[in-house]
Amino acid sequence: MPLFKIHRLRDALLQQFRWAPHTAGASQVKRKDYHEEGQIEAPGAYAAWSALRDSEQALRVGDILEDEHGVLRIYKYVGLEEAQWIVPEAAPDTSGPLVPDSEPSKVMEP
Repeated sequence: MPLFKIHRLRDALLQQFRWAPHTAGASQVKRKDYHEEGQIEAPGAYAAWSALRDSEQALRVGDILEDEHGVLRIYKYVGLEEAQWIVPEAAPDTSGPLVPDSEPSKVMEP
């Protein structure tokens, strides 16, 4: 049976998420806004939601279930919708030698 990781939206962001307008398509989410809080074994995402619904670990709006393949489902008022982690762009490598933009000017000797 599949295992789902539970990612909880940080408390400070909960109200902001609750009042944000509903968007179509996959939600873009930041890893830093979530903390992992356990796992649940269930045949599917909705079965996991249902099993958690009447427990102390019930999903809150904004929480995420992640399956074994890394597929994310974010809990919204309308149900579980697709989500994906935002991957930050890599910072440019500045450790290498600098390449001059143009040729060095020639020094004239007297």
